[in-house]
Amino acid sequence: MNYEDIKKLMDDMGNSKINSLDIEFPDGIKISMKKSENNINAGENLISLSSNQAPQVNVNAQTNINNENVKKEEENYKIVKSPMVGTFYESSSPKANPFVKVGDKVKKGDVLCIIEAMKLMNEIESEYDGEIVEVCVKNEEMVEFGKPLFKIK
Repeated sequence: MNYEDIKKLMDDMGNSKINSLDIEFPDGIKISMKKSENNINAGENLISLSSNQAPQVNVNAQTNINNENVKKEEENYKIVKSPMVGTFYESSSPKANPFVKVGDKVKKGDVLCIIEAMKLMNEIESEYDGEIVEVCVKNEEMVEFGKPLFKIK
């Protein structure tokens, strides 16, 4: 969702009689808008955006354009998410080099990490071609289903 779409939602909300609105998109982005009680007549809104790949962000109607440019850039990243609950391992053994690190080029099917679940070691393969931009978890960290593991550009 880009800045113009968010701005249009805010304007539509300001011109309507509803006081709150919650939207959840199939890609995991959630938008929650609520008119503050002392600004209902002025039409000022607060928007809360959240998704599985980012922490919750509060955005005021006076959003800084630079922040939106960063968000647009991050929207271009492909996120590799954990397919299960388990322990994240960056390499096949404690003394081995990590499968991938920031800056590495990967192809679809390359092994990115291992997730241990119920004493089984599951190799997690890349779903995308590209470059590793960020490793979102630390070695031996517990991960939940759907937690972002890698960002690929």
